[in-house]
Amino acid sequence: MTFDLASSGISCHAIGRVRQFQTVLRVMERTFREQLFFLLLSLSVLKGDARYIEANDISKDELYSFFNSELKREIPEELIYRRPLRCLDMVAVEGQFTFTAERPQLSCAAFLVAEPSEVISVEYDRVDVDCGAGDFVTVFDGWVMKGDKFPSSQDHPLALHERYVDYCDSGSPRRSVRSSQNVAMVFFRIHSAGSSFTLTVRRHVNPFPCNVISQSPEGSFTMVIPQQHRNCSFSIIYPVEIDISEFSLGHTINFPKRSTPRCAEAGDSVQLLGGSGIDTSKLLPITDFCISFTGPTHMKVGCDNTVVRMVSSGAFVNRVSFSYRLLDSQELQTIKLNNVEDFCFNN
Repeated sequence: MTFDLASSGISCHAIGRVRQFQTVLRVMERTFREQLFFLLLSLSVLKGDARYIEANDISKDELYSFFNSELKREIPEELIYRRPLRCLDMVAVEGQFTFTAERPQLSCAAFLVAEPSEVISVEYDRVDVDCGAGDFVTVFDGWVMKGDKFPSSQDHPLALHERYVDYCDSGSPRRSVRSSQNVAMVFFRIHSAGSSFTLTVRRHVNPFPCNVISQSPEGSFTMVIPQQHRNCSFSIIYPVEIDISEFSLGHTINFPKRSTPRCAEAGDSVQLLGGSGIDTSKLLPITDFCISFTGPTHMKVGCDNTVVRMVSSGAFVNRVSFSYRLLDSQELQTIKLNNVEDFCFNN
């Protein structure tokens, strides 16, 4: 038996409220299921005594569990999503997050991720920590995992020290921080039980996305660099097949599209990289392209991380379009014998 709200005589306003309440109930159910994947992370403890924790022990399997979890939620705009923040956490939704220490928590981090075409802002709503005792709440512009940084220092517009914004730094505290790409992190250390802080995480449209970590093992993307001297990477933390369907650079150079030593001389190119970390400067080159073409160009990469990286001199408008899909276990077994991707299984 079903109950039809529209024919029950209840006002439209009341119906809207009931449906909002039903949505919130579904969110609460998904929040409970989300806790299941977090059990996989309970064995992992962020280590290090430095003020900015850089050598954490997040493994690729634990990172997969983040993305495979049901992190996205549909919430009415007039309602703000709220939940406690964990010592080790992933946030992929706008909302307000509060951490309250039940005991000293010396090595904590929350990974923030948005859609590829978005950036993230973090607002300090309320902070009740003892900065003088060594507590801190720090936003990092990007991700840090096992010492690797995304984006790498070569590809980020800010110097490394500028990417850390600590609430406890001397001078006027920053009340809001905005990322340069679709990922950010919050590091925090609290020595006293009862200390707490509340953050509001929001997502904003980025008209020219540069440096992206994909939440999904399949999809498509177009990267455009509009006459800017910068390098941009699209990172897929899965073994995938890449199909480059369109690639255009402003310059015209008469040599083959496939990789040659002269591609480095062109100043503008697209590189395909692979490896096991998130720092693109440490990944191995698979191939590169340096003249415009229309595809498709297919490539299977059996690495934990597959990256499409565009190098731009700033003299031209450069563009690359590609799609990607997850490789199945049989395909992974097959490409172990391929000389191009073999290094992915030995690193």
